[in-house]
Amino acid sequence: MYIDPPLHALVQNNHPMKPIFEKIAGTDINAEQTSYLDGFFNGLAQQGVRFTDMEPDPTVSHAASQDTDSFCKEEKLKHKTDLNKTYQLVDKVSSTATDPDPEETFLLKWHGLFHLAPKQDGFMCRLRIPGGYVRDYQLRELAHISRDRTTGYIQLTTRANFQLRVIPLKHASEVLQRIQSVGLHSKGAGADNVRNITASPCAGLDPLELIDVKPICQQLAQLIINTDEFYNLPRKFNIALDGGGAVGLVEDTNDIGAKAVRIEDSIAGVPPGVYFLIALGGVTGHKTFANDAGILISKDELVEVILNMVRVFIENGNRSSRKKARLKYLLEDWGFERFLAEVDTKQSKPLTRLTRENMEQIKSWNPPRESTSTHPQLGIHPQKQKDLNYVGVGIPTGVLTPDQLESLATLCGKYGNGEARLTVWQNLIIPNVASDQLELLKKEILDLGLYVDASPIRSGVIACTGNAYCKFAGANTKAHAKLLMDHLERSCGLDQPINIHITGCPHSCAQHYIGDIGLLATQVKSGAKVEEGYHVFVGGGFGEHQEIGRQIAKAVNMESLPGMLEALFNDYLASRWPNESFQEFTLRHPVEALQSFLGDPKIHP
Repeated sequence: MYIDPPLHALVQNNHPMKPIFEKIAGTDINAEQTSYLDGFFNGLAQQGVRFTDMEPDPTVSHAASQDTDSFCKEEKLKHKTDLNKTYQLVDKVSSTATDPDPEETFLLKWHGLFHLAPKQDGFMCRLRIPGGYVRDYQLRELAHISRDRTTGYIQLTTRANFQLRVIPLKHASEVLQRIQSVGLHSKGAGADNVRNITASPCAGLDPLELIDVKPICQQLAQLIINTDEFYNLPRKFNIALDGGGAVGLVEDTNDIGAKAVRIEDSIAGVPPGVYFLIALGGVTGHKTFANDAGILISKDELVEVILNMVRVFIENGNRSSRKKARLKYLLEDWGFERFLAEVDTKQSKPLTRLTRENMEQIKSWNPPRESTSTHPQLGIHPQKQKDLNYVGVGIPTGVLTPDQLESLATLCGKYGNGEARLTVWQNLIIPNVASDQLELLKKEILDLGLYVDASPIRSGVIACTGNAYCKFAGANTKAHAKLLMDHLERSCGLDQPINIHITGCPHSCAQHYIGDIGLLATQVKSGAKVEEGYHVFVGGGFGEHQEIGRQIAKAVNMESLPGMLEALFNDYLASRWPNESFQEFTLRHPVEALQSFLGDPKIHP
């Protein structure tokens, strides 16, 4: 009987073993063949070759070896497709200007192209800008592309990234070529891939940071972008790297969130220094924050650990149900210890585990930092480099015109060193500005219709794309965000920062559950009339203030919403405790009391 042996059974620990098969293709092995095989494997052993050292072919997905009968339709399509050889679909759509069919629409997302039909006739292109670190010449070319080949709608995303809308079908191939010509990427920006890696936007600049994560982010991103195995995950995957600076990036909402911590004395067998804690399984659209994995990782190990965690997810994530395919659900099925044990099997050395006492000690060494700014992603802040500053530019609802983007590129070179940093708050930071140039830069930013000074309301508003461009959205979130900002700034004398997150559908691209105010779009019936409106959530938070918002109102039409939020904020101002934040105020009140502040019984859940 023919037995196909594992290669490690033939040569192990530099000692050749007798082959365990007796036939090849059904024919008995003769003495001459046996002697040849013995000599062959002996020769390999003498050269130090052991098949246990061999890695699996990284171009072959583990999913290919699984039983595909239970796969969902998307997985079956991926199983029969070489996902990294689908660029011809882009050329086909561009050359024929023909709408892609449903399967092609799904596969085009691997190239960062999202077909917008029936909402719009064309594509949205999502880029990959690891860490949000970008140069002025790249911004300038994106502005030119947007002006030449799109409707001129440039959107900053909550993953420190850009999206270009709307690209006519015939220009799709040219747009991707032009993006790549300035060293930018779009491949893997959508569908079941590792999405744009977020990292501390002021890495290398912030006097408060513990470690500069920019080199780590760039190394990790390049390995992912250039390795085939990371283009076929069970579902999308988010990674964030927080170096401990003032501008946060809500790392606890990611599948993997790495946060720098200071270790002041030897602990768990490691010497003092700066390390990373890892949190796993965040997906706030499913009302879940990432939980601490109880491991301590050095900066030199971080990339290996993260990649091996992604590999375990690739090999074991749910490919039968799209709704259960995120890392969160694998962790719920397995538990953290089994997941980490599987990661250990891929590591060059075991993970460093922490006890509960270790975790408490680390917390004591890294107490919550008092906020120095209402919204630190905006305004003027000194860098660790003498006489240099970074300037956070406010971009209302994260939308720019080509002229504004091109002008910002010019300002980055004129007043800085040509760098820009995008943030998860849908704004942009210009670093390395000399102190004597700050007022001149600020004036030019204001002339563009943008702003620098943080306000308690305007600076904390985040809105998803909305139904002007997205087929899933139930309301025009961007337009409504501007109306709310204008109304609430006129009517409320807020002196505390407020985060208002407005999202158009349950996909929660604007993460409505973690805002002080979270708004989820819905359709509101008023007699025979259907209007755009929102469900209202309050009390959400992240980081040290981690909380999932509670729903206090349903189906509020947009016409009524500004007045209701105004009433809620005014009650807060009138009855808050000294130095009490809005989140603290909402958490100490029951839902019924918060509903009474809104003043309309029809909107109670």
